[in-house]
Amino acid sequence: MRVYNTLSGKIEAFEPHGQSVKIYACGITPYDSTHLGHAFTYTTIDVLIRYLEFLGKSVDYVQNITDVDDDILRKANEVDQDWKLLGDRWTARFIKDMIALNVRPPNHFPRATDVIPQVVEMVLRLIGAGVAYQSGGNVYFHIDAWPEYGKLSRLSRDEMLPIANERGNNPDDVHKQDPLDFVLWQARAPDEPAWDSPWGPGRPGWHIECSTLAAHYLGLPIDIHSGGADLEFPHHESEIAQAEGAFGKRPFVRYWIHTAMVHHEGEKMSKSLGNLLMVDKLLQSCSPDALRLYLASHHYRRPWSHDPAELHRSERMAGKLCRAVTADCASGNPMDASWGQDTFTRAMDDDLDAPRAIKALGQLAEQILGAGSEGHDVKDAQETLRSMGRIFGLRLDAQEPYQSVNTGWDRYLSDFT
Repeated sequence: MRVYNTLSGKIEAFEPHGQSVKIYACGITPYDSTHLGHAFTYTTIDVLIRYLEFLGKSVDYVQNITDVDDDILRKANEVDQDWKLLGDRWTARFIKDMIALNVRPPNHFPRATDVIPQVVEMVLRLIGAGVAYQSGGNVYFHIDAWPEYGKLSRLSRDEMLPIANERGNNPDDVHKQDPLDFVLWQARAPDEPAWDSPWGPGRPGWHIECSTLAAHYLGLPIDIHSGGADLEFPHHESEIAQAEGAFGKRPFVRYWIHTAMVHHEGEKMSKSLGNLLMVDKLLQSCSPDALRLYLASHHYRRPWSHDPAELHRSERMAGKLCRAVTADCASGNPMDASWGQDTFTRAMDDDLDAPRAIKALGQLAEQILGAGSEGHDVKDAQETLRSMGRIFGLRLDAQEPYQSVNTGWDRYLSDFT
């Protein structure tokens, strides 16, 4: 199996560091519904994990919840609701969307606020390492003290600042030594939640949450860190600086895998633009299998635009796959489906080429239907098709998500309802 590693800018052979593949995915900031861009990111990770497990690998997967940050607090203020209740409500909605899409639950689904003591410890390590400083009750990472800053995104300083400013950076903060320095610990503001720290009451910065959670639950190095391409800078760039600066271990992450942006109405799909397509709304007019096939029909590294006609074609594909696995099985000569699995695995081994793998599924389904009508025994071919379909989370002829999906997510859902 070979995957594109954002850190090296190359497609590389994937080899896990230890017995279990350690995977971390940046999770949601829960203050709105799950949109198509979220679904693309999390179903891509789902396919990756299911394929690794198909190959016989053990996976330890962490997906976090950014349950306290500027966006949630701003939204809570707008709707006059407690920030924690707001986050719990939208996290529960996200979980229900993941169940509907038959997405494998993570092994760990922690809130950022679950690791406040560990955040404080990491910030102390960074201060002790000379790459962070306290000012005005805040603590900042000083990027001038970390010459490697930029090795993931390959951006120049001039390119970094406007992007960082669009994504939460405050260049006019008078307490900073450099406009690009980012917050590790943020002093309490009026009416905001806060936790005790050596620098006074406050809360973690956005980037430090993920570095801490990843290190705490998985240990270093992590095999795969994933997320949307919009997180590459400054979020993931800053995660590297924090984790490697605090623990002195390189690399923090061995393979960085980023999913491309989904567009709608000519723009990147985002809350700020108001052009979101919500998963629950889409599932009112299409089946979960159709939506899974639609998402997987786009390569994870290539940006794409929503196309209702393409979604309709995926619905037809879902119907064909279901007919193929439920077709009557005759007692004639058995159909040889080995070519289908070989084609499928070659595609998946080639940087998760899901569109090519989906095409192989369709071709195998057509041959099963043809061979069955001609009196061949297609039982083994049907099982091959089911096995490959499971990698994409397809229900096929089942009415409900997999039991493991339901029970796995349900143990988290009770914490948010």
